[in-house]
Amino acid sequence: MPDSQPPLWTAPDIALATGGRIEGGAFQANGITYNSREIVPGDLFIALRGARDGHEFAASAFAAGAAGALVEHPVDGGPCIVVPDTLRALEALGAAARDRAPQVRRGAVTGSVGKTSVTQAIKAGLDLAGPAHASIKSYNNHIGVPLTLARMPASVERAVFEIGMNAPGEIGPLSRMVQPHAACVTTVGPVHIEGFSDGETGVAREKSAIFEGLGPGGMAVINGDNPWQPMLHQAALHAGARIATFGSEPGHDARLIDFRPGPDGARVSAEVRGRTHHFNLRQSGFHWGLNSLAVILMLEALDVPIETALAALSDFEPLVGRGQIRSVNVTGGAFTLIDESYNANPLSMRAGFLSLGARAVASGGRRVIVLSDMLELGDQSRALHEGLAEVIEAAAIDVVHAAGPQMRHLYEAVTPERRGLWFATAAELAEHADDLVNPRDVVMVKGSNGSKASLVAAALADLERRHDARFNDAIGSV
Repeated sequence: MPDSQPPLWTAPDIALATGGRIEGGAFQANGITYNSREIVPGDLFIALRGARDGHEFAASAFAAGAAGALVEHPVDGGPCIVVPDTLRALEALGAAARDRAPQVRRGAVTGSVGKTSVTQAIKAGLDLAGPAHASIKSYNNHIGVPLTLARMPASVERAVFEIGMNAPGEIGPLSRMVQPHAACVTTVGPVHIEGFSDGETGVAREKSAIFEGLGPGGMAVINGDNPWQPMLHQAALHAGARIATFGSEPGHDARLIDFRPGPDGARVSAEVRGRTHHFNLRQSGFHWGLNSLAVILMLEALDVPIETALAALSDFEPLVGRGQIRSVNVTGGAFTLIDESYNANPLSMRAGFLSLGARAVASGGRRVIVLSDMLELGDQSRALHEGLAEVIEAAAIDVVHAAGPQMRHLYEAVTPERRGLWFATAAELAEHADDLVNPRDVVMVKGSNGSKASLVAAALADLERRHDARFNDAIGSV
């Protein structure tokens, strides 16, 4: 950090915020982490207790340059602040960071699909408008949210936080911690339903809890096309929020008029507050039509002009495994790889298939999908996997390759002429990457992160290098 910038935290400030005591002398910290492998010199290391006790890694954190540590008992290697419970102390530090910067306009995002990408797209708009802060990666749980707050410099003007859940009762407390001025639910669908006795109803109820953190007059941004919109609307009204909706029908504050996928993204037409706008996206998935409107309304609520929002959206690159598009050269030509391997659920699968079906394919090319299991669907898993066959047919997908026991149900549900390869694991399917594609194909790889679809995406991307190597070997043997 430049010398002109104040430290993120001083030891006395940390002790005051957490009620801890300083041991080993004062220090200043310019960053915070609980992962000793991610230490940057000058960081505060927080020794959290989880599968492993973070105190075991304090010495390695200090060796990597940690300025100090937040611990439950004194440790060797450097100065520390001792507290009764490091997780509670992290929460207190996050609250202190929020309270010491009352000028910051804060946003919060949740949803069954798209919350990470929408959060980062909002951050792109905030960055264009002035000093801003946001969640990194998918830091959206009981550790990630207070950590993101605690990392927020006191000098920023705006911030946006991603809030997620795996079980009931998680979103409300995190939203109350952030105290957002605007909160968005991108959409609600059958995701993480195995943790809810009432299935998707419970998911919708949990997502609506994001509005609990809004103060009176805060803005609730809601997907008006989602069937759970009435429940979300009522929750927002109960919180005393103002409401802005986005959707594809007349009457929404932001309405999607047209979405046209192209080779490198999409062209969008939308009406926002009565004005029509045309803009480009670097994402080609149909769900990005509505996602872009959520971004616009959230930025509006955080005092960012729409012109800035549109500029940010036009330049926003797809995140890793969330729609990146690349051309892969192989013997005989090239194929287009759409990498959606980071995550998957029934909603995003349907959107992805329909988006692929709308893309133009070169003469002789095919629309190919390579899929791995969707996870955390409980006793509805088989039906939700099989149910995708209808969308595949409607989207005119030519070939379906699949991996995993749940995707076997879909593989057997599609018509025989569409069946490509199936293996028990994505790793096995990845070994046959050469057999999955032909030149001029457009190929989408999609699956839950835990079912390792990324292995197949990486293998397909690596075909260019492997084909080059074979060519060079052939030339060398002539």
